[in-house]
Amino acid sequence: MEPLRDHFSHRVHYLDTATYGLPTEAGHQAALAAERDRAAGRLDLAGMDRAVARSRSAFARLMGLDEHRVAIGSQVAPAVGMVAAGVRPGTRVLLAEGDFTSLLFPFLAAEERGVRTETVPLDRLPDAIGPGTGLVAVSAVQSADGALAPLDAILDAAAAHGARVLVDATQAAGWLPLPADRIDLLVCGGYKWLLAPRGTAFLAGTEEALSEVPAAGANWYAGKEPWNSIYGTPLRLADDARRLDVSPAWSSWAGQAPALEFLATVGVSRIHAHDLGLANRFRAGLGLPPGDSAIVSLDAPAGTAERLAAHAVVASVRGGRLRCSFHVSTTEEDVDRALDLLTG
Repeated sequence: MEPLRDHFSHRVHYLDTATYGLPTEAGHQAALAAERDRAAGRLDLAGMDRAVARSRSAFARLMGLDEHRVAIGSQVAPAVGMVAAGVRPGTRVLLAEGDFTSLLFPFLAAEERGVRTETVPLDRLPDAIGPGTGLVAVSAVQSADGALAPLDAILDAAAAHGARVLVDATQAAGWLPLPADRIDLLVCGGYKWLLAPRGTAFLAGTEEALSEVPAAGANWYAGKEPWNSIYGTPLRLADDARRLDVSPAWSSWAGQAPALEFLATVGVSRIHAHDLGLANRFRAGLGLPPGDSAIVSLDAPAGTAERLAAHAVVASVRGGRLRCSFHVSTTEEDVDRALDLLTG
């Protein structure tokens, strides 16, 4: 089978997919071609619609969902905002302490109209779900340190108490197997582990949960027939998840489609084994026990990320700790180069 690294053209040791994913060469060329066509006044809009349709289909395939339950957007926060807009005043919303603010802020802002939020430690979320809980919103993988949410326990507790669960899969989709068929609502940004240019996102879920999300961003692209929905009344939205679509950033979707098709072809199980294997090779080289995440967070002296960068190793700092993340663009050579610099 063709090595995963052969699909990429970068020349650095890249350990930072948790910040942004590197494009496959096919995805990169597709996005560039769309921009060249736009500059030449020859952008194929029907082709851009096909890129959106291909992306929706490949994302659904990657997640094990029906594509009619997948809406497209541009960023995670507006998608979460639509969900938050449908939460009734007085509803108790549970959040994880320290979670990414694109998931937290829409619900915190909803406190102005009577939504009640409560934050608890990530590992205590299942126990905090009770009869008064209406919604639990949590990232499947924490951005700061790669910690995995106890999703099965959260979903079990939520089902027992009639609560909905919203999962942000931005740091998980593409490498971590997820019980997507059990999740009421799922949001995901495409520019990290899904290898897209910035400007793609997804909102998916069960038909029942999606039907309760107000089309607060209703627009022409959410129409039943988008190109016949650009002028005038009446309101004529699609009758599936597409009613929540946002008008697409064309060149971003041109790059997203081949990237998602690549990931869906490789398969989450193979990617999970690859990514986790590299992360645990890194952990072992630092004398750390094996972990369950493709993101590794560790204490390091100030300036470590800059020193790594000076030797063509790209990582990041989050929460005052060095954060390294391992994906399909990463090789054992990349891991060993970072270890040489960190332990030599």
